[in-house]
Amino acid sequence: MRILLALGGNAMTAPDGRARVEDQIAAAQVAMDAVGDLVAGGDDVVITHGNGPQVGNLLVKNQLAAQVVPPVPLDWCGAQTQGTLGATLLNALDRALASRGVRRPMAALVTRTLVDRDDPAFARPSKPIGRYVTAEEAATMIEHGETWEDRGERGWRRVVPSPEPLEVLDAAAVTTLFEAGFVVVANGGGGVPTVRAADGSLGGIEAVIDKDLGAELLARTVGVDLLVVATDVSHAVLHFGTPQAEDIGRVDVDRMRAHAAEGHFAGGSMGPKVEAVCRFVERSGRPAAITDLSTIGAAVAGRAGTIVVPA
Repeated sequence: MRILLALGGNAMTAPDGRARVEDQIAAAQVAMDAVGDLVAGGDDVVITHGNGPQVGNLLVKNQLAAQVVPPVPLDWCGAQTQGTLGATLLNALDRALASRGVRRPMAALVTRTLVDRDDPAFARPSKPIGRYVTAEEAATMIEHGETWEDRGERGWRRVVPSPEPLEVLDAAAVTTLFEAGFVVVANGGGGVPTVRAADGSLGGIEAVIDKDLGAELLARTVGVDLLVVATDVSHAVLHFGTPQAEDIGRVDVDRMRAHAAEGHFAGGSMGPKVEAVCRFVERSGRPAAITDLSTIGAAVAGRAGTIVVPA
């Protein structure tokens, strides 16, 4: 089977959320052990990943050094974390495959995603990123052109645009490697946000792309048979956090859309994942799954997780 596996940001940090180098290496090994089982079983895999904690670390460095060196823009942060996490995942996957006596070529690509400069999101930055800071710290960053909001007792937090992903600009390279038998890591963090100028030239822009929507776009572009969104829970849940909580197993996309419309999925957590799998099923006519790392293999076989299928 041809699978795109989207790893949540939690898959690249320690269970308590720490993102030290050693935490990220250990978390990558857990994730790639799951991928190793898929590859050893004969599946072809494209991997994408979140990068929120890693970009957050770079933003802290920006803040601490802002009076010494200019802050690195968000598109650069995305590209840097794609490179770092790509290499980390490949090293972990190499170890996982070697322990199984399997050899597969692999590659990590820094991947750009096209967005529309006129997307309404640019007029209303709303995606919070990074840590909370004092008003004085925020003022320094505002002088560098960033948008910050006063969030009350917790302090100030940066907000940025989160435009819709339109095209994975480097999809041809991903597809070529995938068709040649490579395991490919690409489009991390939803891709490096990129806009096209009137003269046709391309350039990065200060924004973040939802990683799950970016994964859906890549999955559809490459033409995989199954999109798997791996998170920290085994299922999407109805009535989450209440005594009536109920795991969602196999469900058709129309019913899943109805659950979403009823407000069952939080906008900052499960909501984007549900939107991504629904888009993939509707636009490709193929299934998608939401599950955790420990049940990826069973989810691929249709025996675990939330499996969304065409209506």
